[in-house]
Amino acid sequence: MSRIGKLPISLPQGVEIKVSDSNLVTVKGKLGELKQQIDPSIKLDITDGVLHLTRETDSKRDKALHGLYRSLVNNMVVGVSEGFHTTQEVIGVGYKAQAQGQVLELSLGYSHSIFFELPEEIKVETITEKGKNPLIKMTCCDKQLLGQVASKIRSLRKPEPYKGKGIRFQGEVIRKKAGKAAAK
Repeated sequence: MSRIGKLPISLPQGVEIKVSDSNLVTVKGKLGELKQQIDPSIKLDITDGVLHLTRETDSKRDKALHGLYRSLVNNMVVGVSEGFHTTQEVIGVGYKAQAQGQVLELSLGYSHSIFFELPEEIKVETITEKGKNPLIKMTCCDKQLLGQVASKIRSLRKPEPYKGKGIRFQGEVIRKKAGKAAAK
């Protein structure tokens, strides 16, 4: 069996799972509702508040899908019960970030400000303290959507390898290059 696929998923208090005839899994919790289409070769069994995923055959494709769908369903359960969050730092002189509702205004050294509209599922907060880099904190119940939006924001000004200026995830380590002066 798949090492990931065979792991059970415990359902926290207040989380409901429904599986329709067309293999559409709906997970409902206090933070929202998520839906995911599951391959017909993967079966879901709920017993005593624990969810198990099983596969029909041991073909290579079914083994791969077994672990994949177990991870997706587990992320849905964790998302609607606890939620996911990510924090990004805006590093650079004059670089700013401000949130106004669902619009994130970024000043990243270009000749214009960038207005990034966020999906309504994501809650954003910006923190600007004197002497520290501005932070962008985002929370959402959908891990995939949150990662996609965070990656798109990072791509607006990736950290450059000489001074480290740009948008990076908090705790991310950027390998810096020496530059021209080191050649002498």
